[in-house]
Amino acid sequence: MKIVYAAALAAGLSTALTPALAQDATTPANETQQAAPQNRIDIIRPDAPELAEHGDLPIGVRTVEVTNADQIDIANTTATGEPPRYERTLTLEIWYPAAEGTGNEGTYETVLRDGETEVTLTGRGVRDAEPAIEGGPYPLVIISHGYPGNRFLMSHLAENLATKGYVVASIDHLESTYSDQGAFGSTLVNRSLDQIFVLDEIERMSGEDGEFLSGLVDTENTGLIGYSMGGYGAVITAGGGVTGTSVGYEWGAPAGTLAIHQAGSPEHGERAEDRIKAVVAFAPWGRQRGFWDAEGLKGIETPIFYVSGSVDDVSGYEDGVKMLYEETVNAERYLLTFENANHNAAAPMPAPAESWTVSEKLGYAPFDHYADPVWDTVRMNNIAQHFVTAFLGKELKGEEEMGDYLDLIENAADGVTALDDEGEPTDAHTYWKGFADRTAMGLSLMHAMPAGE
Repeated sequence: MKIVYAAALAAGLSTALTPALAQDATTPANETQQAAPQNRIDIIRPDAPELAEHGDLPIGVRTVEVTNADQIDIANTTATGEPPRYERTLTLEIWYPAAEGTGNEGTYETVLRDGETEVTLTGRGVRDAEPAIEGGPYPLVIISHGYPGNRFLMSHLAENLATKGYVVASIDHLESTYSDQGAFGSTLVNRSLDQIFVLDEIERMSGEDGEFLSGLVDTENTGLIGYSMGGYGAVITAGGGVTGTSVGYEWGAPAGTLAIHQAGSPEHGERAEDRIKAVVAFAPWGRQRGFWDAEGLKGIETPIFYVSGSVDDVSGYEDGVKMLYEETVNAERYLLTFENANHNAAAPMPAPAESWTVSEKLGYAPFDHYADPVWDTVRMNNIAQHFVTAFLGKELKGEEEMGDYLDLIENAADGVTALDDEGEPTDAHTYWKGFADRTAMGLSLMHAMPAGE
């Protein structure tokens, strides 16, 4: 089922953001205004690239809590004395291929960026559906949100991947969500630790009889997707050690607690993670703030796909994400750039309709947290779904043909469309594979192999 609303697309608006347009033309105005928005997260535009389409599998979704015991309480750590410890509980939303006959629509209850306004999202995940054990085990994908964020921020991508045969676990990072945003130091230290702990917990559940994930997950074939501070954590998890300078920032993690992620430290080396075979980092934060340098980034050997807007003023582009790409010299890496997009390039779901209203708590409309001033969110989501499908298909499923969707000329605007009478590409055709003519404008894709290859 493809979700498209022609009226909204013709108006140049995301239908998920303008619920009134989805009403029947004969509906009285007062009823239209009172109708609850659907806030769909599964929209595929008619001009979406080929691999953005959902897969054939129905999907289920469950909410699970996992607790990492005896962790340092970073938010309450001071410069003196033994750091306090606590149990760190994380809420996960887990999407998975479901048994044949499962439906294809479900809803999610969450809150906006203000941490208060309740909203309902509509997608494809059927709550607590029976897993499709016979098709497994499936590769695992872990999703890690920004600061602040929550486990639904990239739910459009989570659902899309699950329909294609992945188990997807999206994390609510404690002290980093809309509802419990705490000291930034907690996010700096805990983000990568949370990612690895969730991988361990999914592996435990997949190996235990009686767990709904039993036999369903191939954790030895895991992908990690992070956005902003989730991307920061993903860079660390992939092997990028932080600088000694960043460990000492007064505004950063307290009492040197970030040292466990420092390049060359025993703790960072011991956490090398062979189960993670591919990393996608949307707008990863930190390079422009001195958290990495070229030496520390040499530790990344896992294939990594960076995504950025060319005018990102949060994570930086030339001195931020692009520099990360250039300095990740020991891994095969990609950099997908959205020309003139800012920090929200491709990762966040479409802004819920309720986010258009100014929040008294925030003093502005939460819409800004999800949207981009130049690019349509659904358009960017579809492009991300296309490329992540190709990248993870190649790296986690060994689908060699997916490499053709990544082997592209760097600047899409330089592509030439040359088709024969049957509509098949000729030798002169260089337009991006999977994109219809004119639909890849504003994009570039850089690609490099590890040093020495």
